[in-house]
Amino acid sequence: MRIGPKYKIARRLGPDLFPKTQSPKYALRAGKVMVKGYGRSEYGMQLKEKQRARLFYGLSERQFAKYVANAVAKKNVRDDEALFVGLESRLDNVIYRLGIAPSRQASRQYTSHGHFTVNDVRVTIPSYSVKMGDIIRVRKGSQTKPLFVNIKDTVRDHQSPAWLRFDVQKGEGTIIGAPKLVRTELPFNIGAILEFYRR
Repeated sequence: MRIGPKYKIARRLGPDLFPKTQSPKYALRAGKVMVKGYGRSEYGMQLKEKQRARLFYGLSERQFAKYVANAVAKKNVRDDEALFVGLESRLDNVIYRLGIAPSRQASRQYTSHGHFTVNDVRVTIPSYSVKMGDIIRVRKGSQTKPLFVNIKDTVRDHQSPAWLRFDVQKGEGTIIGAPKLVRTELPFNIGAILEFYRR
């Protein structure tokens, strides 16, 4: 999904959505521009949080609503946890979290171009949902491309979440657990998002 002008979106929704807008250059520029908002009503706050989460993961409205519907439909898991796990388990997000791609947008492009395999099967669907035990590699035909030649150096100092592990020697990422929801670490209010869709 094409997101649009990131500086303009960040002025409306906050600078922590994109790596590009978490820089001194953006802070200097944003300081000269009045930040626009969604209003102070409960609905406006919920709408803003939904937009922040949707753009954080780079999803269309339809895609995001589908993740919420799937999360709410699960009876044996809390809605907020199910939604978080669904979003974090996307292959494009995992590649970004492993440090292989500089952004979720880049990882989505890498995936759709067929640069990765999951359990030795080429996957071209960014929304592919990974599960515990899955092994992600750059496929052999892509390992000599400039994007991935120095992949070991790229991820060596990257701090991945506890549920992911990257073996630098083998050049492969493994799903060793499930994403754990820690509300204080999220750049959006997941509870407000669920309330928005319950209206």
